[in-house]
Amino acid sequence: MTGNFVTVKCNDCENEQSVFEKTATVVNCAVCGTTLATPTGGKAEIDHEVLETVEAR
Repeated sequence: MTGNFVTVKCNDCENEQSVFEKTATVVNCAVCGTTLATPTGGKAEIDHEVLETVEAR
């Protein structure tokens, strides 16, 4: 599996959530439901602040 996980901070409720950067589905915030990541066929479009990247080994 190639790709990394990123920690994304929701701009609306300040929740921090881990998201796969090549997600195949829309990822919503677990707290408020705001869309955090939208699939594009490659790397996801992330409209919120990325705090940390956990690289694959």
